[in-house]
Amino acid sequence: MTESEFLALAESTLDRIEACLDRLNDEDVVDVECKRSGNVLEVEFLTNASKIIINSQAPLQEMWVAARSGGFHYKRVGDEWRNTRDDTELFASLSQYVTEQGGAPVALG
Repeated sequence: MTESEFLALAESTLDRIEACLDRLNDEDVVDVECKRSGNVLEVEFLTNASKIIINSQAPLQEMWVAARSGGFHYKRVGDEWRNTRDDTELFASLSQYVTEQGGAPVALG
């Protein structure tokens, strides 16, 4: 994948995550505020002030996630972002992290 292709894919991934979280906030499922600055999406949970940070790393062609449960790296495998350690899928993992930090079961997708 070229750097331009990666950047476009990373941008669309961050857009998708932000749209999912905004929808959950509008539906009163979780109380979150998303802030975007370039390739960084900061998700703040207003009930407990915890955060999840998601960003792209162009040199490595990875998406990185920092949550209460740790830091995780995701590489593109086929049509999915897969965890470089345990092969879990990015949106499934984010669903778990948001559920843990937001206090309500969610499914991002």
